[in-house]
Amino acid sequence: MVPVLGFLLVLFPVFIQAQSNSDGRKITSFDPDWRFLKNDATGAEKPAFDDAKWRKLDVPHDWSIEGPYDQNNPTGRGGGYLPAGIGWYRKTFTLDEADAKRKVSIEFDGVMANSDVWINGFHLGKRPYGYSSFSYDLSGHLNFGKGKTNVIAVRADNSLQPASRFYTGAGIYRHVRLVSTDDVHFDHWGIYITTSQITSAKAQVKIQTKISNTSSASNEITLQTSLIDPSGKAVKSTESKQTLAAGKTADVTQELEVSNPQLWDLEQPNLYRAVTKIIANGKTLDDETTTFGIRDSKFEAATGYWLNGKNIKIKGVCLHHDGGAVGSAVPLAVWERRFKLLKEAGVNAIRTSHNPVAPEFLDLCDRMGFLVMDETFDTWTAAKANGEKGYNLYFTNWWEKDTHDMVVRDRNHPSIIIYSVGNEIHDNLDNPEGFKKYKDQQDLVHQLDPTRPVTMALFRPNVSKVYSNGFAAMMDVVGQNYRENELIAAHEAHPDWKVIGTENTHVLAQWLALRDKPYMAGQFLWTGVDYLGEEDWPNVTNNQGLFDRTGAWKQQALQRQSWWSDKLVVHIVRKSDNAGAGNWVNDWTPTDFDTYDNAKIQVYSNCDEVELFLNGKSLGTKPKPANDSPREWDDVTFEKGTLKAVGKNKGAAVASEEFKSAGAPAKIVLSVDKSKLANIWDDVSYVTATIVDAQGIPCPNSDKSIKFSISGGGEIAAVDNGNIASHELYQTTERNAYRGTCIALIKAKAASGKVTVKAASTGLADGSVSIDLISSPTK
Repeated sequence: MVPVLGFLLVLFPVFIQAQSNSDGRKITSFDPDWRFLKNDATGAEKPAFDDAKWRKLDVPHDWSIEGPYDQNNPTGRGGGYLPAGIGWYRKTFTLDEADAKRKVSIEFDGVMANSDVWINGFHLGKRPYGYSSFSYDLSGHLNFGKGKTNVIAVRADNSLQPASRFYTGAGIYRHVRLVSTDDVHFDHWGIYITTSQITSAKAQVKIQTKISNTSSASNEITLQTSLIDPSGKAVKSTESKQTLAAGKTADVTQELEVSNPQLWDLEQPNLYRAVTKIIANGKTLDDETTTFGIRDSKFEAATGYWLNGKNIKIKGVCLHHDGGAVGSAVPLAVWERRFKLLKEAGVNAIRTSHNPVAPEFLDLCDRMGFLVMDETFDTWTAAKANGEKGYNLYFTNWWEKDTHDMVVRDRNHPSIIIYSVGNEIHDNLDNPEGFKKYKDQQDLVHQLDPTRPVTMALFRPNVSKVYSNGFAAMMDVVGQNYRENELIAAHEAHPDWKVIGTENTHVLAQWLALRDKPYMAGQFLWTGVDYLGEEDWPNVTNNQGLFDRTGAWKQQALQRQSWWSDKLVVHIVRKSDNAGAGNWVNDWTPTDFDTYDNAKIQVYSNCDEVELFLNGKSLGTKPKPANDSPREWDDVTFEKGTLKAVGKNKGAAVASEEFKSAGAPAKIVLSVDKSKLANIWDDVSYVTATIVDAQGIPCPNSDKSIKFSISGGGEIAAVDNGNIASHELYQTTERNAYRGTCIALIKAKAASGKVTVKAASTGLADGSVSIDLISSPTK
């Protein structure tokens, strides 16, 4: 697996090299040096407006996560009781005189929500849907040359609440870029690559390109495309001549055959690059590099999902877009860390619940080998509880634009294997209007990308009648949330249907429905990681993830790994309270040693046999149940000491786990997830503080407050502990431990040297850890 710094280098190379390009496309990060006001401001779109007292910051930025939590905040349970409102962003910048002869545009990956954008007082447009990426042409509204400034102003308004059943964030929460090209240029998202006729010997690659000529003269151009294989070697190239009339757009198709293709799959996610240039009179007018993969993906009614001729069970999770303590402005390193945990648990697929995600999220899926269900909307025209003022207000006028923009932006990603156009839609699907809404969306997706199927997450088919009224029969793949028995019955009645579980619980029965039915293509667990919102006060985070907000393994992740992972594992859990009551926890340190005398224990393992020991004495050996249920020891008399489980195959020990009873908390131990931290926005390091006893055994019942401090060229960006009921602020330096741990997220503020992070708490010995700083990502 490529380390995170390698990912960051691959995903954001253009920001490093853009300034050196004299010809062709120039892309400049527009993230730094904004001014921000958390309020409305009359006239703030005008260039002369005085923003000197506004807060200085860089984007991406989510102001809602800064809190505070309040039960009376209008976002309610859906928004995690965090604030909403109006925020203004302004940025003053200059452009060289040479840029006056070029086309200049601005690209936003996402603004939450109802964004209005102005350049030098001119209104460029509005986008209600905060998850959509969009761009505006700034040509004709800019000032060029020394001493001539420009002002871009953005108003983001999510004050109309409740707008969502889950946390959205607020502000310019994704990346922004300034793009400069010649008048003859590629359209935005104008390069589309497909692969076909794939064998071990060869594959066909088709590149469809949209080129626009916004000049007043006809142009004779050459379209040049080179294919670069995963090792960086140029393997094929082609050229096409084209005459572009003034003010016109041309569609150019090129086809190349790649010999001995290196396929994209889950274990080896090989990626090719297409380097495409528009050349005229020896000069490069525009150039783009498009990453793609060569793979054969299909769903079959009788046998489920196939990738490159291999029958695969889709073992997926649903993920919302927040990153826990960082809110919706999520550094890529946060996703990389989460994806590694999901991979370790055996997960191979992600459903983007329930909206378009950041483009770099999909880049990461491509590079790490995840399958993706790319989803558009949580609502159509009918509202849902706790989100009554959401996208349902905009669907009629905006669904076509938002769907178009997601598909043309995302369709080159090999990780995407299916699109979803809705989640548990409450519109009436038992009438012609409901049929038309789905059919129109599916037809549009097919038009834009005929290579992938379309589904939606159906909702209560016994009520909506979608299995009997012909609605489900329209779908390329029938997706169903929960209610597996109804989906199984529907397939038995319609064996020509392709089916998939679009949202599923963590229980054993739902896993067996996938494991034992060959036609079930897969399932997507709700959810992969705990997410902000969709809980009743005092809880502010939904706790249905495999992992908590900090990345800590939960009981359901341990069990899932024993079902889904090829790694041989043994995991011990016990009921937290006496005599089989309470929650499942993975330790051997009861809250009260005096009253805890009877333990209920489960062991999750994919080994043939598991033997359990308490203080060296065997408590028996149990074989692997045919139905994947856990090995159970229901009545174990508690003793302080060591609880150990050993997994065996053919009589030989192949995996083990043990827990020791902890004594009194004595010190803090700090650990860090990486040794090098790059001085870029998308890199972050997790420092975990663990409270341990004098022998170094973790103390899971300690909730002492831990104060973090930092020296050197870095900052503490956020702190967290994973407690779903904690109302502590994230953007601070102190946090109560939860189950004996808490974390600090560290960002670099310098390009060299070290940062040293310390953690202190009354009555405990301090902990300390250092991280090396580097200027930019390196492989």
